[in-house]
Amino acid sequence: MIGALKGTLYSKSQNSILLFVGGVGYSVYVTNRFLEESKTDSEVFLFTHSNIKEDVFDLFGFPTKQELHMFKLLITVSGIGPKTALTVINHGVGAVTSAVQKSDVEFFTTIPRLGKKNAQKIIIELKQKLGSLADLDLSEYASSETKEILDGLSSMGFARNEAMRIIKTIPSNTITLEQKIRYCLKELGKTA
Repeated sequence: MIGALKGTLYSKSQNSILLFVGGVGYSVYVTNRFLEESKTDSEVFLFTHSNIKEDVFDLFGFPTKQELHMFKLLITVSGIGPKTALTVINHGVGAVTSAVQKSDVEFFTTIPRLGKKNAQKIIIELKQKLGSLADLDLSEYASSETKEILDGLSSMGFARNEAMRIIKTIPSNTITLEQKIRYCLKELGKTA
């Protein structure tokens, strides 16, 4: 894997740069903000992420470790590809983090290629990785019974994200609230 590149910015295209490092030219996808701020013939250092698939070998570059880290978090969200993640990062790590913490769906839906469903997925999945789910409004995603179970389990000291993961595995033949709570406690006991 290529972890970082340092070289001369040879040229810029719509969403990537050509970076010469030791006589080799690397095509690296970067944010639009980076494209605007960088100058050709300048020396550039980028932390990189290699996206390798059967017929693809793409490099994505970031001037800071924070941007790279946020990019890696975003591409773990199902339905979010590297190019979409790059578009999200263009708004800045601070803005993305703030939008996740505030559950700001509107922030994400203004980004091209991101609909409401993917925006909600980003918020839910990154909220677990960037901080607590305690202040996340799950009303759109959970029934009142699910919220009751979640509140009960978290009041017993279980992490909300872990409790929510177990709640999603409750078998459909488990009918009463008491049975569902018992099931969750049994499963959470296995992971403890």
